[in-house]
Amino acid sequence: MAEDKLAVLIDADNVSHANVKEMLEEISKNGTTTIKRIYADWTKPTVSGWKNVLLENAITPIQQYSYTTGKNSSDSALIIDAMDILYSEKVNGFCIVSSDSDFTRLATRLREAGMTVIGFGEKKTPKPFISACDKFIYLEILKLAKMAPDSVAKQTPKHKQKEEPLKKVDIETINLITESVNDLADESGWTFLGSLGNFIIKKKPDFDPRNYGYPKLLQLVKSINKFEIDVRDTGVNNIRHIYLKQK
Repeated sequence: MAEDKLAVLIDADNVSHANVKEMLEEISKNGTTTIKRIYADWTKPTVSGWKNVLLENAITPIQQYSYTTGKNSSDSALIIDAMDILYSEKVNGFCIVSSDSDFTRLATRLREAGMTVIGFGEKKTPKPFISACDKFIYLEILKLAKMAPDSVAKQTPKHKQKEEPLKKVDIETINLITESVNDLADESGWTFLGSLGNFIIKKKPDFDPRNYGYPKLLQLVKSINKFEIDVRDTGVNNIRHIYLKQK
């Protein structure tokens, strides 16, 4: 099956350059990037941090001057380019990198046209933009997900305290997982784990086990301690399928 061809459009005014490498690695898990563009008024010192990472990551900078105070002209340039790319039929998916709700209508329009839309932004991103995407990933979790266990162990106690809330699963998420397991369950009550993650994301685009400090959905499910786990051999190349049901 051919991978999706993706256009990556970055709003430099509303996201940090700090996690660009991890972000592009995450995007590569969802398809092949054919277009990478970033929008800003490059005469402004506020986006200087991006300039150092553009060349090594093959991102094309698009210059957009700010004609009036208080207006973000980069937003308009990104939206116009997105529509041009849509009608060119060169891609079948978009990654919109921004923490700005101004792209909510764009994401909705692209999905109406049959495009897959994956959003990337910081945790300050307004809910309407998150909900308009098929999937939304917080940039802050990408760096933490790459950290090795021993490097985490060497962190200062103060740093550990800051990360602790990520591992506390709130009741809303527990209910979301429980309801989704019940929705997908077969007649005997078992749900295939491989189908669960995608089903939950359809309900809550920003759902990600890494938001709570767990690299995979299975670890998150186990931490809740409300489900029975059944590992079944498929008989093919040592592949095993994991099923779960409510206790």
